[in-house]
Amino acid sequence: MSQNDTVLVAGGGGFIGGHLAKYLFEQGHEDIRVVDIKPFDEWYQVHDWADNRQLDLMGLEACREAVHDAAQIYNLAADMGGMGFIENNKAACMLSVLINTHLLMAAKEAGVERYFYSSSACVYPGYKQQDTDITALKESDAYPADAEDGYGWEKLFSERMCRHFREDYGVETRVARYHNVYGPNGTYDGGREKAPAAICRKVIAAKLSGKHESEIWGDGQQTRSFMYIDDCTYGTKRIMDSDILEPINLGSDELVTINQLVDLAEGFAGINLKRNYKLDAPQGVRGRNSDNTIIQRELGWAPSISLEKGLEQTFKWIYDQMVSGQDAKVNVA
Repeated sequence: MSQNDTVLVAGGGGFIGGHLAKYLFEQGHEDIRVVDIKPFDEWYQVHDWADNRQLDLMGLEACREAVHDAAQIYNLAADMGGMGFIENNKAACMLSVLINTHLLMAAKEAGVERYFYSSSACVYPGYKQQDTDITALKESDAYPADAEDGYGWEKLFSERMCRHFREDYGVETRVARYHNVYGPNGTYDGGREKAPAAICRKVIAAKLSGKHESEIWGDGQQTRSFMYIDDCTYGTKRIMDSDILEPINLGSDELVTINQLVDLAEGFAGINLKRNYKLDAPQGVRGRNSDNTIIQRELGWAPSISLEKGLEQTFKWIYDQMVSGQDAKVNVA
């Protein structure tokens, strides 16, 4: 495709989508259409150089409008959030299947050149994630399937939908399984935030209030890897432009405990907290990490921004938001 061709970023009013639209623009794409269901004043970033539209992509007609004349589609649109949200909103998460289904149908009709779908590490079976000292998850581990109830099953089904639209209709689909993306210009309160942003917020609130204690979900020993947003946007475009046909991990392989995540945030704040562990809070799986063998082999690259470096940038952004009293939305650029 030419850099003059239209690129659609579906879900571009969200955290990852807003960053991706900006990255594509910086890479020279001149015609970027950004679509989201939310009103513009609720977008995390609003880019004044983009063709911004508020559309509900659960409907086929809205998808047809969104994809008109587009050469490429990046589908990041979904009703989702952190573990607290997805464990308590399973039906809402599964309804996102309508977005991917209708976007694929519209893409097929419009003859779109290439289609990217953002899947998730939540497709991986719970039975492979029961220990904190986890063996990193390979792409083949997704089957036999036992995905995260609700959200994970929708992602796994939508992966299959992409595969069959490619095989049956010739739609060139690419799929990445995101592992815990974090960074500035995202949600950090309200119930949809993920662990890095939530912990930054809690540590900052403790520092500002002078009450140096905080609630931690679980026992703090559960393990995860976290991918900084810059690695995510770079990797997303590399996968879109590649010949990788099967779903592929896009995540850091730097495994840390939640306690280590809190340690980093405390270090940035210059305080030590009394940690009140809430053992009955939503925790998700016991351990999760990304096996990056295939992405290293196929792209000669894998996410490499350290958690310390990325979390420091995230912490600073959330701190500035909280001190200034601003809501996380909207950054106009």
